[in-house]
Amino acid sequence: MSTAKTRIAICAPGKRLEQEHADAVRELVADDAAIELEFHPQCFASHGHFAGTDAERMGALVECANDSGFDAVWFANGGYGSNRIAAEAVAQLGAAARSKRYVGYSDAGFLLAALYRAGIGSPAHGPMVGDIRREGGAEAVRRSLDFLSGGVGGFEPSLDGHPAAAFNLMTLAMLCGTDLMPDLTRHVVMVEEVSEHLYAVDRLFFHIAQHLRGAAGLRLGRIGDVPENDRPFGMTEEEIARFWCEKAGIEYLGRADIGHDGANRVVPFGLAARARSQ
Repeated sequence: MSTAKTRIAICAPGKRLEQEHADAVRELVADDAAIELEFHPQCFASHGHFAGTDAERMGALVECANDSGFDAVWFANGGYGSNRIAAEAVAQLGAAARSKRYVGYSDAGFLLAALYRAGIGSPAHGPMVGDIRREGGAEAVRRSLDFLSGGVGGFEPSLDGHPAAAFNLMTLAMLCGTDLMPDLTRHVVMVEEVSEHLYAVDRLFFHIAQHLRGAAGLRLGRIGDVPENDRPFGMTEEEIARFWCEKAGIEYLGRADIGHDGANRVVPFGLAARARSQ
């Protein structure tokens, strides 16, 4: 890895990136001689719901990851789609992909999980390019850029001696039982969610709790923008988490500073990424 400059490749495995968001992030780093961003043209492609066809999105990801001229791969946005390409893409990654850091969250969690399961690179749950649009977006982007450049300043503060992993609840629930799901035994698992009714959050916890037995514990991130239901659910988000953790024999460890917002912190998967960053 270059010591003078961190070269970061950006691709969009799910939904497309708006040009204005790319421009805002370019402007943010314009005076930073230590960072160079390269937006793959696929970021701005459009094919129905997606940033290009499955083949285009997979091709861009494989190209960015296998290019030895880049130090890291940053996912432009979440949005549904990365699960459709994750297994096939990871199977095509070579030696150059193994030395890179990868950052994203939400639906990009499918790729983070697949990379972690395959032992490829240093995946981390953290802000994406598109988060520049959020309140506090500039600071969110800087946290991921810090990690992608080898720093630790944006880390989630509860990280300790346990390996960790972080996911959007829906993404983790969809991962469970698939060939993308990594072994999270003895991991501290952090989860967050957005725009789901509390009864849906309860349903998701019912499912993931069955698959997290053996975890070192669970931390609950922010459950944001909860829609109003026609009747109160009767439990808070934290009561839901505690209920299902107790049912499954998983230690509930408290809150985590992650979520679909500008305050989202970086959670490197495992311990290796943190060791290399320190």
